[in-house]
Amino acid sequence: MSTTGSYFADRAAAQRAVQMALPMIEPAMREPGVCGSGFLVIVVMDPALHPGDCPFDDAVLLEHCIGDRTKWDADYAAFARGKARLSWQHRTGSAELQSARAHALREGESMLWGSVCLDGIVVGVSGAEAWWDEAFATAVAANLRAIAKERHAALLKDRQLWVD
Repeated sequence: MSTTGSYFADRAAAQRAVQMALPMIEPAMREPGVCGSGFLVIVVMDPALHPGDCPFDDAVLLEHCIGDRTKWDADYAAFARGKARLSWQHRTGSAELQSARAHALREGESMLWGSVCLDGIVVGVSGAEAWWDEAFATAVAANLRAIAKERHAALLKDRQLWVD
């Protein structure tokens, strides 16, 4: 089993991706139609690790919580992890699984949606309405993809392999 994670999309990159998305997410969370609870959890998976490589928990790059955890009215972390696990195992977004590929679901898997798999980058979010969870997950995944591309380009440039 390989436990070597992504070179360009590591924990620091995941933290940066979330931080870049927060100015969009946090104000939206104050809107009752977006997030009635005021709590949100974001789970980012290592895009280089797959179910055959390691256990799920070893592939989690980051779990970021928003809101006072002592006041949670539900286990948003468990929901976000369940959504992330679903997308990580099936390599697709949870909405697609729930609506178009229900035949692929296994007993015990999450029946919630709000996770994405963007070019192999899996992010699960829970706390807002499902469509907003999905939007926030997409933003974080797109940020992580851009950060990884930026890091890759910088490495190539440093090694003088990049041609402008």
